[in-house]
Amino acid sequence: MSNALNPRILFQLDKVFLGEQFAVHDVFELLGKPLTAFIERLLREHGVTDQPLVKGRVHPQAILEGAVYVAEGAEVGPFAYIQGPTFIGPGAEVRHGAFIRGSAFIGAKSVVGHTTEVKGSIFLDEAKAGHFAYVGDSILGHDVNLGAGTKLANLKLRGNEVSVLHPETDAKVPSGLRKLGSLIGDKAQTGCNAVLSPGTILMPSTGVLPCVHYLGTLKRGFAKG
Repeated sequence: MSNALNPRILFQLDKVFLGEQFAVHDVFELLGKPLTAFIERLLREHGVTDQPLVKGRVHPQAILEGAVYVAEGAEVGPFAYIQGPTFIGPGAEVRHGAFIRGSAFIGAKSVVGHTTEVKGSIFLDEAKAGHFAYVGDSILGHDVNLGAGTKLANLKLRGNEVSVLHPETDAKVPSGLRKLGSLIGDKAQTGCNAVLSPGTILMPSTGVLPCVHYLGTLKRGFAKG
């Protein structure tokens, strides 16, 4: 059996906005430099060059810098700071004080909440990081919910390449990435102040309880620490 990690193991791509764009052979093809290139191409297709293009609502006290697209029905709240390249999908919310550091795809009806920081990540439809979260180099599946204060760490203390445990083969699989946060399957969730170490995978409909540190691949149920 191949150790390639197909995104469809974690995400029902046919049910989300632009899901076909994420139907690659290996999920690691969606992060790092390939994600930046994908977002830049998507922005060009929507008429964005080096300046923001807004079709939704942006509060006058928000800051949009560079190539940023805000789709129809999306809202950006006061004091949010969004750096390009970033794509904000239809009906998404970027709330008060949020910080998006670029190379971010925020899918339809997703939420980047108060003081949440996002960098180099994908939110599929209705994914929510509502309060005080850090989401670095990660993918959140459809209807994922991160409890307040959740941290998706993306860099090992030694700074070397991040590996994951394949959910089907249990093999240790190198990602080819020095920075990799978490891959969180559809409808998975974390409790408040959970911390997920680099290379963590949560399979669909699993969860990590509040104040728990988790590293590995959670195939079923809830991680209790």
